[in-house]
Order: sequence, then structure tokens, then C-alpha cells
Amino acid sequence: MKKIEAVVRLSRFEKIRDGLAQIGVKFFTLQEVKGYGLQKREKLVYRGSVYDADYIARLQIDILTTEDMVEPIITAIVSAGRTGEIGDGKIAVYDVEQVVRIRTSEKGQEAI
Repeated sequence: MKKIEAVVRLSRFEKIRDGLAQIGVKFFTLQEVKGYGLQKREKLVYRGSVYDADYIARLQIDILTTEDMVEPIITAIVSAGRTGEIGDGKIAVYDVEQVVRIRTSEKGQEAI
């Protein structure tokens, strides 16, 4: 089993979500994250005023999956999330030792 962790632009989330749904990914967790990188900073607009933020706002998508789905998921995220500009994000893949579904106590692939 694998965990895919993708940090992506907020503006590309709907396309990424739709791309994942097309390949059968129906569940993932999502959280708003802040970071700092090559892009340096973003300009934020609030009530018509422009502010410079010292951080970069992004979304982190976490997906637990089987090994055979890793490449299709990465392909879906990259194709939907790419703008060609600095700051498109990163994807990391981790090995997962065990997954347990709390409600039913199912383990492994059945728990995903």
C-alpha cells in the first residue's frame, strides 16, 4: 500500500478532483497548507486591496492507495495540476505498512 501526498495550487483543485474521479479515486483527505519556496510570495486580494503574503497558500491532498494505482494517480494529478509556472507543487509517494478501517476493523487493501 502507498500514500500519495500532493501539494497543489488552490485554483487547480477542481480539475484535479475531477481527474481523480475519472480514474476511480473516490476518497482522499484535503487540507490547506502554507509554504515557502522558489515562488517567494503571492499577492492576495482582500476587499479590493492587494497584500503581499510571505507564504504560499496551497492544498495538500493525501491519498491511500494500492501499488498498481500509484502511476495513474500521479498522472491524473500532474495533468490536471500543471500550469507550467513556478509553484505548481510537488508529489511524494510513501510506503504504508498497515491501514485499519476503524468502523469494521478491516485491514490492508480492504480498509482503503
